[in-house]
Amino acid sequence: MVEDRSFGGRLFSIVNYALLGIIALVSFLPFVHVIAGSFTTGAELAVKKFVLIPTVWSFDAYRFIFSTNAIFRAMLVSVLVTLIGTAFSMLISSMMAYGLARRDLDGRRFIMFAVVFTMLFNGGLIPTFLVVKELGLVDQYAALVLPIAVNAFNMIILKNFFQNIPDGLEESAKIDGCSDWGILFRIVLPLSLPALATISLFYAVTYWNTYLNAILYLDSSSKWPIQVLLRQIVVLASGFEFGSSLDNEVPPPDQSVKMAVIVVATVPILLVYPFLQKHFAKGALLGSIKG
Repeated sequence: MVEDRSFGGRLFSIVNYALLGIIALVSFLPFVHVIAGSFTTGAELAVKKFVLIPTVWSFDAYRFIFSTNAIFRAMLVSVLVTLIGTAFSMLISSMMAYGLARRDLDGRRFIMFAVVFTMLFNGGLIPTFLVVKELGLVDQYAALVLPIAVNAFNMIILKNFFQNIPDGLEESAKIDGCSDWGILFRIVLPLSLPALATISLFYAVTYWNTYLNAILYLDSSSKWPIQVLLRQIVVLASGFEFGSSLDNEVPPPDQSVKMAVIVVATVPILLVYPFLQKHFAKGALLGSIKG
């Protein structure tokens, strides 16, 4: 790529960088405000509506949150649901995508029509709840995974990616006596790591942010994931299952507790992205070229 050294080209670059920098700064400031607010005292939050750097640093909100086992239990539930759900969804989605990528599959067009149809129409909230209830999944962790195990959009992306793998590789594997299962797990999936990493991140974010399904299907508060606990803290303001562990201490201000819980709920999923960033960028690039 030849760099434009003309005055117009340099002016465009300066304006472009400045505009993108302002947009990035505006997008980043709310995150800084939430993090700073979680370390701010109640007096300062009462005076200042927008805090970027606390005048007096306070860890009361985090001591308040981690003074009970509720937050650890909810975090563990979210981690397990995210790990198990992502692995299960990737397995089912990959198998379905590989089957639909095979041009010799009987009824392939009808199945694809049914998959796309679910992207446009669905039974609704009440029929879905009745199905989950009849399957005996109410108040079970499986209710957080099975109803959303396969995302049609993600599956179609995998299918399109699998279709771009040269047919010669599969034919060579069949000549060597490899079965369809062997072709999928030994050839197709290893060659699709960028796409798998990208879709895995999509599924992981979906499971980590599980909220509505937990509200609908889980009756026991001990099984609530972190997002539902976050909702309880925000709504009740005084905290959820926290009071007994604080003795006579004055609880931290409601706003700082809310911000601290947001930080605690967001940081774990953010820590996953750096490990998938390389594959994520590559998968998005390949998808834009081949898709």
